[in-house]
Amino acid sequence: MTGLSAELVVDGREPRTPALTPNGRLLCYVLAPTSRTGDHLDTELWLVHTDGAVESRRATADTATESLPRWSADSETLFFLSDSADRGTPQLHGLTLADGTTTTLTGWSVGVIDHLPLIDPNLIALLAEDEPTEQDARRARDRDDAIVVGEGEQRARLRLLDLRTGRVATPQVFGDRHVVEMRQRPDGGPLAVLTWASADNDCGPRTGRLHLFDPGTGDAEDLGPVEVDARSLTWWPGEDGWHLGYLALTPPVLQAGTAVFDLAVRSRVLRNRTAGLSMCPTALCQTDAAPLVVFADGLNTTVARLERTELTNLSHHPGRLDNPTTTPAGDTIAALTGTRYHTPNVHIGPPTGPLRRVTNTRPELDGIALGTQQPLAYRAADGLDLDGLLVLPVGRTASEGPFPLVTIVHGGPYDRYADRCQLFWFPSAQWLAAAGYAVLLPNPRGGQGHGHQFAASVAGQVGRQEWTDILTGIDLLIAEGIADPDRLGIAGWSHGGFMSAWAVGQTDRFRAAVVGAGIVDWGMLAATGENGQFEAALGGSTGWSGIGPHPHDAVSPISFASHIRTPVLIAHGAADTNVPLGQAVYLHRALRHFDVEHEFVIYPREGHSIRERNHQLDLLRRTRAWFDRWLRPEETTPPSGHTSPAVPTSSPADLPAYETSLRGRVGRAGPVSPR
Repeated sequence: MTGLSAELVVDGREPRTPALTPNGRLLCYVLAPTSRTGDHLDTELWLVHTDGAVESRRATADTATESLPRWSADSETLFFLSDSADRGTPQLHGLTLADGTTTTLTGWSVGVIDHLPLIDPNLIALLAEDEPTEQDARRARDRDDAIVVGEGEQRARLRLLDLRTGRVATPQVFGDRHVVEMRQRPDGGPLAVLTWASADNDCGPRTGRLHLFDPGTGDAEDLGPVEVDARSLTWWPGEDGWHLGYLALTPPVLQAGTAVFDLAVRSRVLRNRTAGLSMCPTALCQTDAAPLVVFADGLNTTVARLERTELTNLSHHPGRLDNPTTTPAGDTIAALTGTRYHTPNVHIGPPTGPLRRVTNTRPELDGIALGTQQPLAYRAADGLDLDGLLVLPVGRTASEGPFPLVTIVHGGPYDRYADRCQLFWFPSAQWLAAAGYAVLLPNPRGGQGHGHQFAASVAGQVGRQEWTDILTGIDLLIAEGIADPDRLGIAGWSHGGFMSAWAVGQTDRFRAAVVGAGIVDWGMLAATGENGQFEAALGGSTGWSGIGPHPHDAVSPISFASHIRTPVLIAHGAADTNVPLGQAVYLHRALRHFDVEHEFVIYPREGHSIRERNHQLDLLRRTRAWFDRWLRPEETTPPSGHTSPAVPTSSPADLPAYETSLRGRVGRAGPVSPR
């Protein structure tokens, strides 16, 4: 067995967004590097024959960012986005299987955001922002570029590409609303179109409306408002006519509890089809009949069919199923999934299971020794059933404890640890297990996989019961002789970073902590983060809620900074708009004021996720060295150059990056975006 290195973690390639042909015979997926070395992420499209008779092959030979593979209704043409001609500006391309030729289909100057091949073989729906006008060009030349918030905001609009003429038309529908998503009715009827009042992430998800658009006549119909953060539009036929489904947050809580909503188009009756379930829906897959629903189910995943009157469970899978796709007949699905010791690959099979692996994108990990991973089930102090994972040091058994224990809290908080391979660019269990640590991965209340009430219980109460849930797991491992009570560490990214900062303000039990892109002041985050209203729901109030003290002050780690004695490593991206850099600056200044041992590292050009290869390498090595320094001082010496407090590794020009524009989708789950 070979040891795990930081290079092995970040230098791999991972599959993304598989897409099945309607006839189920072929599958396309995106192959993307785990880290980026230049200004652009070079990705590839690969084709897989689902019967395994022909070896997988690359679809194109371009050096480009290729994404969003979608098939024509006849399964003969693959449409996708690529910036091969102008890096950073994706255009629609078409690959004809019969002769293997690839054609560039658009030349939209600002690029194409999304596309949807329609049942009509001559039409493709596009999402794209408006091209610059002559006045825009003149203002750019004159540097007359003052930004007036709310004026001239770029919004995605629905456009139609006619493949016969190459012309792109923009129907004058939906007013000035920002188009987010579209889905055609399976019989070739109208498009369901989801729009926001603004592209701003803070208000857009709360202003969603559904529309119908007929691509043949150009007629549009407004179906009214949708629940907050609606997505994953799906059609299906019912006895009372067509139904439209979508995923959205269960009202009235803004931050958690995703449900499947079912809108009867003719009567406009809306129902929550997953109310009361102990699972959480993560994806809807359209078929020609009843749609499929993927559920986070504790540490694992359930696939079900949304029948007219009930949900029918079809199969149960270990870990996660991400990016599911299905044939129109609903007889075949493909998704990204893995095992405890294998990273995700494309798997395919019937929705009733089992699924068969058809890719092996990280063979370099096959000979790497990993720590034993096992599920945990225990009860909180108030009797609530909880779960999580324990990863033991590589080559060790539980009976050989106690070990130094690092608890890594997941992001979200509406996320979860699933029973899959725990190896990522941010501090992860297998990375620490390779260095001799036991790692606890708890799923405290507020997370996904146990129903709406479990998730919504932390609204306005972050850091309260979820913190005691985590402590219960730690105390369990101490009582069982697995964890050394004198060598405890805690870490997390995003909401996990918040919990790490919260922990060291509540107790001195931890010898070391890592706060990655963490929240320290909920009022400031509601005021400056790109998801302000969601953060206000978590924190319980905003700074403009009167003189104060405010409810969010009582759950903000900064309020307890004077209590912190634990050495803290703070890591943050300079261009993070989800949790702006100011949060890390605030904690750094407080720790400096109270003379607390700490290190503050800023990664230039990085957002909420760290993407550049050298930064990922630094983060992995630095976090492990930090725990080695404080949890195993007899075995290590402090890395040279580590001082207390450390100066930021960025230039002063990077520090105001947290004041940049509010852009991007609300996204809180998965390893790519651990918030």
